[in-house]
Order: sequence, then structure tokens, then C-alpha cells
Amino acid sequence: MTTTGDNRTEHIARLGDRSLFPALDARAYLNHAAVSPPSLAVREAVRGWLDDYGRCGVDAFLAWNDRRLALRQTLAGLIGAQASDLALIASATTGVIDIALCLPWQRGDRIIGFRGEFPANVTPWQRAAELYQLDMTLLSLDPFMRSHAEGLAVLDGELGRGARLVAVSAVQFQTGLRMPLADMAALCHRHGAELFVDAIQACGAVPIDVVAEGIDYLTCGGHKWLMGVEGTGFLYIAPHRINALTPHLAGWLSHEDAVAFLGEGPGHLHYDRPLKRDSTRFEIGSFNGAGFAALHAAVDLIASIGVPAIYRHVNAYLDPLETALNERGFRSLRASDPAARSAQLGVLPPPEFDVLDIHRALTRRKISCAIPDGVLRFAPHWPNHADEVDVIVAALDEALAELRHC
Repeated sequence: MTTTGDNRTEHIARLGDRSLFPALDARAYLNHAAVSPPSLAVREAVRGWLDDYGRCGVDAFLAWNDRRLALRQTLAGLIGAQASDLALIASATTGVIDIALCLPWQRGDRIIGFRGEFPANVTPWQRAAELYQLDMTLLSLDPFMRSHAEGLAVLDGELGRGARLVAVSAVQFQTGLRMPLADMAALCHRHGAELFVDAIQACGAVPIDVVAEGIDYLTCGGHKWLMGVEGTGFLYIAPHRINALTPHLAGWLSHEDAVAFLGEGPGHLHYDRPLKRDSTRFEIGSFNGAGFAALHAAVDLIASIGVPAIYRHVNAYLDPLETALNERGFRSLRASDPAARSAQLGVLPPPEFDVLDIHRALTRRKISCAIPDGVLRFAPHWPNHADEVDVIVAALDEALAELRHC
């Protein structure tokens, strides 16, 4: 952390260094797949936003709007996109809804999803299926768990029966399985379908390149691996897909020159301005200014390290942790193929233990982890140091010894 000439604090992120999280109570925080704690940089960005608005009111809007545009550029860089192909939105779920309700569906079109997905990437498609009289099929993730090749073969067969769209998470929230997005996109396009990706469990810690991988649509929230706060996110739409979307969801900011009537004198209030021709059409109204200020600060830290470096760091952390858990009778759900690994480790406890009891015991020992649908999940990020693994294992040994005598 350094201080610039204008007295603005410049925060520096380093792998394995949690000095930007001085208030964090956990001995090891492994819950970035749920909610990331705000760093000093994030907290100061929010205070700066509040201070500017408190001092200047509406006059602060333009300065912070410029920063919001810079945020869009930084986010685009993380996923290999152009800034104009991103819309800043309220959540990953918002992005799913945007596409689910605006695709030009035809009655009988087929959506392919997967059982085991987080509900945010299922419910909106179910609603679209009901509204537009579509067919929705949920495939098992088990073939992908066994191997990417087996999963792709199953998907290929299903696409051969016809489909309009495949909806998948880049990383599965329970197991941490990283899906083969490029191969899935290639299969979709070969069969005349499109690929929608929920990337909330990937962006910020797992490399993604939407252009190289051929992804048609991608949504992400800001409060997990991007390390911002809740109520923020973004939606990517491949530029060749935007014009085909039906604008069922649009607001006053969806128009070209939407704000001209507010500052250019009389005669500029028109309701027939054309809708924007890029993804920013989905920025439909007033936005979460404080939230995007926070997200910008968080993403700048991630970009300064680089997602590939974070990905390597986190997997080097998880390797010995997985080994220690296996030695204690846990069953790892982490993929044996490194290409199918993400930034999290999910395990099932030995049969003599209840996962709820283990989770409570670890929580008492200030090891922060999660239990989505009964899977014990560890999700470290760039601030986690490898020395924490010994702390986690010691806490786990204490917890298991305690539970054996209950």
C-alpha cells in the first residue's frame, strides 16, 4: 500500500498476502465461491463514492460514470471481449433473465441444461419454456465428471436431436468441475445452437476468453471471484448475436443518446430514439453506483495480478489440501484432469460423519467454508497463503476427534 501525490491510497495485491483484509476474522477464508469479503481498496472506493456524492450531489455523476465506463473496459479485458459487448447489470441472474426472455424463440424450440446447476441458470430457462412453449431438457453432469470426452459425446447426441440453446455454468458450484466451453460452443454451432454461460464461479480466478472459446452469451455477478459486492454484475453478448434479440426488456437508458434531453436544452425529449445496437442496450436504468465503484477497485486488483497467475496459485494451494483430506477418508470431487479443475475443492465426508457437524466444527475454529447441498467446499483466492493449509488440516483433525467422542 502506497500513497500517491494527491493523497489517494494505492493498494497493491500480492498472491498469498491478505494484508488488504485487516478486518477479516477467519483464520482461513475459503468462501470466495459464496461471497468475497471487501478489501481495503473496495471499502475505500465505496467511501470515496459516498463522499463525492455527499459533497457534489448530481455533479458527481459524470466523474463516476467515466469510471464505470473504465470498469466495463477492465471487465472486457478479463474475458477477451470488447467493452461495447458488455452491459453492466445487477447480478448474474439478471443476465440469464435478459437472454431467456429476449431470444427470438419459436414454439417447440429446445433448451438443454444440466442437473446440478445452480438454480440461477435453470429457473429463468424454465420460465422461458413455459412462456414461449419450449422444450427443456436437463442432462446429467456425471459423464463430464468422468471425462470431458464422454460428456461431449453425450451432448453431441442430444444436440443431434435439435436444440436452440445450451445453458451451462463455466464451473459447477458444488464440485468445482470446469466445463469444456470451447468444445461445447463448437458442438453447439455445428448443430445450429448457441451457448449461454453462467461464469459467476469462474471469472476472476479461472481463465475465460469468450472470443477464442466461441461463447455466445456470458453472465457474471460481482460478489464472488471478482471480489466486489452484491448487486453488481455484467452480461456479455457476442456482437453477431445482439441484433437477433427481441427487446422485450428495455428501459429509458436503452435508447441511443438517452440522456440528451437532460442537458441540451429544449426539444430533445423523444420516445422514438432507436435502441442501442450493442450489449449496453441491457443497461436499462439507474445503476448501483456504489456497487460498481467497489467492483472497479476489486477487479483492478485482480487484473494487476492476472487471472492465469491466480488460477495457478489457487490450484497449488488446493493440491496439498486435497491430499490431506483424502488421507482422512474424505472423497474428493475435484477432477483428476487438470483441465477440468477450477479454483475450488468439493469433498464428501467419511460415512461416519455428518457434513453439517463438520461444517459447524470448522466454523467454530474460524475456518470459513461452505456446504452447498451437502458438499464440503473450499474456495480460496489470491489472498490465501499456502501456510493456511496446515491450519485447516489441524482444525479438521481437532473437529473429527471432537465429533468421534460426541
